[in-house]
Amino acid sequence: MAVVVKVGGAKAVDPAGALADVAALVGGERSSTGDESGDEPRTGAGEDVVVVHGGSTAVDDLLERLGIDPEYVETPGGVVGRFTDEETMDAFKMAMAGQVNTDLVAGLQNEGVDAVGLSGVDGGLLKGPRKSAVRVVEDGKKKIRRGDHSGTIEDVNADLLERLLDGGYTPTVSVPMLGVESDGSYTPVNSDADRSAAAVAGALDADLVLLTDTRGVYRDPEDPETLIERVSTPDEYEELQSAAEGFMRRKVMAAEEALRGGAPSVVVADANAENPIRAALAGEGTTVERDALPDE
Repeated sequence: MAVVVKVGGAKAVDPAGALADVAALVGGERSSTGDESGDEPRTGAGEDVVVVHGGSTAVDDLLERLGIDPEYVETPGGVVGRFTDEETMDAFKMAMAGQVNTDLVAGLQNEGVDAVGLSGVDGGLLKGPRKSAVRVVEDGKKKIRRGDHSGTIEDVNADLLERLLDGGYTPTVSVPMLGVESDGSYTPVNSDADRSAAAVAGALDADLVLLTDTRGVYRDPEDPETLIERVSTPDEYEELQSAAEGFMRRKVMAAEEALRGGAPSVVVADANAENPIRAALAGEGTTVERDALPDE
């Protein structure tokens, strides 16, 4: 069974622990082949792992250096997300597929993991219709904002990922995705990293671990002692939806999309915990089971 791990891009998230844990999952023994430098990749004898990452902090830092103010909007459903105009999209391509992806791949290589960096554009990995207009709420009023560069993933090139996994590689995936225009042409566009990870997990029938800067989803967002540990029934899922606020709503949305797509389970867990991925798979954090979803 494969595991898809989403590493968050918030300032409070240190990816070092997650990268070391990926190495432990993939396989701890280094290959006996190669030179004497000690830089041989690990054998890959353990779990298949796909890493999907965010990078909001890196994008915002680059936008600041470019003199561009980042803009976040709220949908009528209460979900907060980035509005990505053309200038912001250019920064996104530089920061996400360039800086963040390269740094994470290098970090995994330093852990002995033979990681391969991919954007959603490569090999048509993440593909779906572009959304150039989005519904938002401003000053209590619903409006239509045009000029957005975002998309909804409807197709994942699972064959590409499976070929890499079969070859002993660890795919490390970033947006942008391939946005399909009305005339059939493609434009690189933004897609939420949690929902991108959900699409990948669903396509691979893989468990999904969403690492973030909290222990999971709290009944009271201000009190970590109110952690929701397991969601197994539709009533518990309704409670989870009610408890999730702000950016956490998008994670709950991603969890549902992953489970409906084929993922057996989704865990929202602390990226800064010891052995964060293995801890999440062992029950730390908020685990959402497929049976918890209400009928569509």
